[in-house]
Amino acid sequence: MLSISMRKDGVLAVRLNRPDVRNAFNTELIHELRSCFEDVNDNADCRALLLSGEGKSFSAGADIDWMKRQGELSREENIRSALEMAGMFQAIYSCRKPVLAAIHGAALGGGTGLAAVADIAITEDTTLFGFTEVRLGILPAVISPYVVEKIGTAKARALFITGSRFDGREAERIGLVFKSVPEGGLQEEVEKQIAELCLAAPRASEEAKTLAQFLSPRPPEGDLQATAERIADIRRTAEAKEGLSAFLDKRKPAWIEQSGG
Repeated sequence: MLSISMRKDGVLAVRLNRPDVRNAFNTELIHELRSCFEDVNDNADCRALLLSGEGKSFSAGADIDWMKRQGELSREENIRSALEMAGMFQAIYSCRKPVLAAIHGAALGGGTGLAAVADIAITEDTTLFGFTEVRLGILPAVISPYVVEKIGTAKARALFITGSRFDGREAERIGLVFKSVPEGGLQEEVEKQIAELCLAAPRASEEAKTLAQFLSPRPPEGDLQATAERIADIRRTAEAKEGLSAFLDKRKPAWIEQSGG
């Protein structure tokens, strides 16, 4: 699920490795990501982490088939499942080491959420982003605190409601990513940012990260339970089941058919 290797410069390279499903999350990948980012906190040899994805896309977010199965669970089991995913995002966000993300191809749903929890997200102008959950009948629930912190309530509200897709240039403009570069320039820019990071004192860099998070007006960790309950409740609804089934069946969901779309 993950390919992990330590680079000579002390950067731990963490690569999502489910290219056949565009690096979508399932139970195993969620667990591996959370463990990786929690375990590295006390690793004195690690300077920073670089998160990337294998294949054509960075991440399509939650595995739709997996998400549909979660909706069939009891509410209590559903909440536990949602808390696992919420804990993964929180582990990345609160990791004491600086976290960079190299985002290519597409980062949709929870993939866009990974951009929000990274400290320094770099992408290409042509990369597609989007909080597309509402088009499946669900919500961008567990990623929402991090997104709102990064891009603000007004922009998040509009993007959450519509599920519209946007490119890397727009992602930089609204503050979701640190920088967007022309197609083909991603790796060069990532290495440039790593070189900049390595000029900083390791302890000071970690403390600077926690300082910025301390000053955040609404720390995301306080929202874990509430957002987990929201996604657990909505993915058990008939609308969510229809939206997820329609995606897997490669057809339009009923609400589009009914509106004549």
